[in-house]
Amino acid sequence: MASLTDHTIDFTLNTLWGDLPVEVQHQVKRCLLDTLGALIAGSQTPVADIMRKTAREQFSGDQATIMVSGERASAAGAALANGFAGNALDIDDGYRPTKGHPGACALPPILAATELAGGCSGEEFLSALVIAYELGTRAGIIRHATYETYHASGSWGAIAGAAAAGRLMGLDAKQIFHAMGAAEYHAPIAPMMKGIDTPNMGKDSIGWGCMVAVLSALMARDGFTGIQSLFDDAPDAAVMHSLGQQWEILNLYFKPYAACRWGQPAVAGALKIARDQRLAPEEIKHIRVRTFEAAARLPNDHPRDTEEAQYSLAFPVAAALLDGEVGPVQVLPPRLHAPELLSLVDRVSTEVAPEFDAEFPAKAPAEVVVETTHGQTFHSGRIEALWEPPDTLPTDAELEAKFRWLVEPVLGVRPCRELVSVIWHFDSQSEARTLIRLCQKTR
Repeated sequence: MASLTDHTIDFTLNTLWGDLPVEVQHQVKRCLLDTLGALIAGSQTPVADIMRKTAREQFSGDQATIMVSGERASAAGAALANGFAGNALDIDDGYRPTKGHPGACALPPILAATELAGGCSGEEFLSALVIAYELGTRAGIIRHATYETYHASGSWGAIAGAAAAGRLMGLDAKQIFHAMGAAEYHAPIAPMMKGIDTPNMGKDSIGWGCMVAVLSALMARDGFTGIQSLFDDAPDAAVMHSLGQQWEILNLYFKPYAACRWGQPAVAGALKIARDQRLAPEEIKHIRVRTFEAAARLPNDHPRDTEEAQYSLAFPVAAALLDGEVGPVQVLPPRLHAPELLSLVDRVSTEVAPEFDAEFPAKAPAEVVVETTHGQTFHSGRIEALWEPPDTLPTDAELEAKFRWLVEPVLGVRPCRELVSVIWHFDSQSEARTLIRLCQKTR
């Protein structure tokens, strides 16, 4: 009888573009648009600068491209740098059952493998991306079911990235087995809540996970042996037997704001009040956020850097009330340190609402209450994060608008428009490396 790992490998190697349901084919293009937009915008952050330098100095080579800058590094180095950039703004997609980010873990290893393999078609690229999402979401579920500690995305994303990269690199079933096992064994076991209590550039350990994914595929190709992967540890075998029948890529959420997902309901509530009431900053006396316990743990101090701004509750709420948006501009200098914004941060308090905490993590609600200097009180009412399945997912037009919002300031209007067109028709591209070329700022 075939093991669950055997079933996983069979899915990895034998899933073809033509086998995918039409809605899955369309969804993976939406995911590519969204994840790539986050990566391009994230390439302009301080952490991306650091990791580009690290990749050039410690992982030098000419195998793969560091996105946007066009610099070259080894495949592992490029995946490392691109992985950090992909999650740098915390505006990439997520999957609620794992409380993590499958897309940012999947795309950088696939980009590197595309160049390692000497190229592939758009169909092959997109098929590998679907595979990475399907394996990553399930690996995360199993990881959290078998370990008590809440592990960051890189701990399970590395396994999916290794499998998808291995497929594009032409690994056989035995090599895929060892690539996934090596990735699980060497993946970052990152205690996520410590990273929230002390915001830092490690974020969701996605960059490190992407590097491990590529290295594991390369090592397995050369004969390195790995452990039996975690897929056989699934407490419920149905999680893995559903591969190819139940498509978890359809159950992702998307993020309209550059902030931790746990803070996004409060941001949505603040934006609602800002739109309805149009309050001047000096009219706001106090802002009270009622939310679930995990979100209430997000710090409310003045953020010193981009990471602290994202892993804050008070800062994005204040930015939403003041600027009407929470994007790259708000979480990067100089806006990050604007006195009028920090003054509003000081007027935010948070509290745990027991009724909201009882709904988490299946749902993530919040309520924002704004008291004015005129004695008025405005309530957002109970509100959940936007762009959640199944009822509030963004339209294609909304995802395109988000992509333009993130990418046009980096690449320009015309290259951005060209990228959008290529992505929507990527399955007709004979050469997937076209995508990488179009993302280079120096072209």
